[in-house]
Amino acid sequence: MRADRLVSLVLLLRQHGRLSAAALARELEVSTRTVLRDIEALSAAGVPVYAERGRHGGFALLPGFRTELTGLNHDEALALLVAGSRRGAQAFGLGSALASAMLKVVDALPESYRDTAAGAAERLLIDPETDLLSRRLVAEEVPDAIVAEVLRAVFAGHKLQIHYAAVDQTPEWRTVDPIGLVTVRDRGYLLATKSGADRTYRLSRILAAKRLAEPAQRPDRVDLGRAWQERSTRFRTGGDQVAVLVRVDPARREDLVSTALAVRAEESDPDGWLRMEVTFQDPRHAEWALWQLTTNAEALTPQWLRNSLRNRAAAIATRYAVS
Repeated sequence: MRADRLVSLVLLLRQHGRLSAAALARELEVSTRTVLRDIEALSAAGVPVYAERGRHGGFALLPGFRTELTGLNHDEALALLVAGSRRGAQAFGLGSALASAMLKVVDALPESYRDTAAGAAERLLIDPETDLLSRRLVAEEVPDAIVAEVLRAVFAGHKLQIHYAAVDQTPEWRTVDPIGLVTVRDRGYLLATKSGADRTYRLSRILAAKRLAEPAQRPDRVDLGRAWQERSTRFRTGGDQVAVLVRVDPARREDLVSTALAVRAEESDPDGWLRMEVTFQDPRHAEWALWQLTTNAEALTPQWLRNSLRNRAAAIATRYAVS
């Protein structure tokens, strides 16, 4: 919306002092022509913005054009700025809104807090895009229009129609009662009920969404943390789960545990390796997890898993055989 962009433009000038039209266009993700029109609109509205000519010129505000928010202390401001660095809002299509809000927080801080709080926030990094091995942690892409429609239904308390593509199933339309949204490791989930039964839908698998006029059948209050924990527990204990007995190098234990649903038993072998009984969601999950550990793990049972891993390794060896 243009009103939001005009506010963001003013806040950018307050924070940086002077910016060129090109720099403002990059920050606001619009054209330089749009920036110039916005500058004219601000001037007409009485905002004291002026142009500075020359090689290092740009647009700036008259000194002193600022408001202060005196209710925040240094630690409160730091907490807000650090929270604003998280990427969870991206899963719900709120990334731009969060960035704008953080800009307003910085601008509204008293002068005595602004530099120290912003500087301290630069020393803390939450959820970077890659880990130490440069493996990119890619957030799932969900179209903004779908996220916006789901959000409207959740906040308004209306029923929601979703065109959902479950794994290995033909996409179909479902009418659900939305409860709330959860983001875990940059994956967004819709918690809902369907015909009174709990359902959890991954946002990236929603192909289309439509909010209905009919009110949703749901409680007035909800504890999302508890609801998520209960559904997570049911997920780990249901389905075609597979129990696997595996030997693993202690250095890769955490890699195994992070992919398994649960660890049922664990002991040390004489050679220092760990013997663990773990469960996976299904056979495909088990094969994938053990393959990631390469020679740092060995599946002992079940036999079909050993055969699958051996066949996969043989196929790789054949592909790269010297001719």
